[in-house]
This record gives sequence, C-alpha cells and structure tokens, in this order.
Amino acid sequence: MKNKIQELRKEKRVTQSELADAVDVTRQTIISLENGKYKASLVLAHKIAQYFEMNIEDIFIFDLEEENLCY
Repeated sequence: MKNKIQELRKEKRVTQSELADAVDVTRQTIISLENGKYKASLVLAHKIAQYFEMNIEDIFIFDLEEENLCY
C-alpha cells in the first residue's frame, strides 16, 4: 500500500521522530511506512490522518491489484 506520509511530513517540516511521538509509534515504524515495508493498522492510519487533518483515503492509496483483491 502506498502512502503520502513522507510528502506530507516534509511539507509540514515534521521529523520522523516528531510524527512517531505524535501517533505513539517508533521512528522505525514511520520509516517502514514511508518505505512501503509496513502497512498501517486502521487505528494507526486514523491517528496519522488526524495528525495531518486529512481523511485516511487522502494519505493511504489502496490499490486493489496490489492487494490481490481484483473482482
């Protein structure tokens, strides 16, 4: 799953550590999210969306093909 976390974080001049602290995860989790190596739980996605004052769908790009959910 792709996301816009790094782009949003840089726009707001927020460090990975600051974002991690704000959403109660480790800096490594933020790094993994930004690199696409970790998928956020719904709770974490919600916290990140609240932090950036956006909708989850505006930050996380859900690709049906990538998730093998083509119908």
